[in-house]
Amino acid sequence: MHRTVEPLDAAALRAALGGRWAQVDVVERTGSTNADLLVAAANGAPDRTVLVAEHQEAGRGRLNRSWVAPPGTGITVSVLLRPAGVPPSRFAWLPLLTGLALLDTVRMVSDVPAGLKWPNDLLLGRRQRKAAGILAEVADAVRPAVVIGIGVNVAAAPPDQPGATSLADEGASVDRTRVLTTLLDRLAEREAQWRDGRGDAESTRLRADYRAACVTLGSEVKVELPGSAPLRGIAEDVDPDGRLLLLDPSGHRRAVAAGDVVHLRPSG
Repeated sequence: MHRTVEPLDAAALRAALGGRWAQVDVVERTGSTNADLLVAAANGAPDRTVLVAEHQEAGRGRLNRSWVAPPGTGITVSVLLRPAGVPPSRFAWLPLLTGLALLDTVRMVSDVPAGLKWPNDLLLGRRQRKAAGILAEVADAVRPAVVIGIGVNVAAAPPDQPGATSLADEGASVDRTRVLTTLLDRLAEREAQWRDGRGDAESTRLRADYRAACVTLGSEVKVELPGSAPLRGIAEDVDPDGRLLLLDPSGHRRAVAAGDVVHLRPSG
């Protein structure tokens, strides 16, 4: 039985966020906020459009996994960004900086131990269990446009996510509106710094902040890759393009742009 929470109030959200976001809408139910914003992008929706849903019927995570949470237990939000002036080759940093904004948020609203698993999973508690996920999608027909979907477990973890946790499960009693407004404020700030720096992760200190936050670095890991055998090794670093640098048992280094990481042995 999950904890009940108050519904989100669109007017209160807009008032709390000020003018950082061009448009903020809350719907009771939809298939996928990412899918909705991809359509909106094609129809000319403005930069920094936000769509929040109380319930997603067909939510998706990375690698086409489902993400379905009971209504009222978490936050499901997607944002549309049009980062004009940033080379598309640097768009890979968008989901990573979104992960940093999530981590910023947790640290601002609670004292729950938190870190990031590469590329952008939020891990909470001493057991480092997943409490949030991010899915970034490029709207190919209307570049530059990127939709970033974020799912955060606040009052309970989705029943279809074995081993997941939530802020409440880790002992934090927080209001969803506060979590969401803090997240959108931190995301707006992180993304603006990245955009002002034309996506350069070095000059904006984005890479340094990410390396400090990523608990994957220094760990022995297995990286599961779509359509090929998994890789094993030590996660040494994240390069300027946001790729994971893996040192395999034979001493070869490899840059991994996408994959599903399993921590086999923590750092230290």
